[in-house]
Amino acid sequence: MVRLFTTPTCPYCYTLKEFLKEHNVAFEEIDISQDSQSRDFIVEKTGKMEVPVIDIEGEIIAGFDRQKIVKLLKIKD
Repeated sequence: MVRLFTTPTCPYCYTLKEFLKEHNVAFEEIDISQDSQSRDFIVEKTGKMEVPVIDIEGEIIAGFDRQKIVKLLKIKD
């Protein structure tokens, strides 16, 4: 399961969403500006208030770290 924590005004979030769509990766998008529990979750996991944050089967990645995401999702990029 892939969960993507975003905000509506984040350009990196948009870029990551488009990347996932291009590679046919299903994901659940969670808008942390509307969900305080999810906002608290990413701060707890990353130590920062930063988006995008992607959760790939429990592996948390802050920011659009293309190499890590490609490796974890086994994407041919």
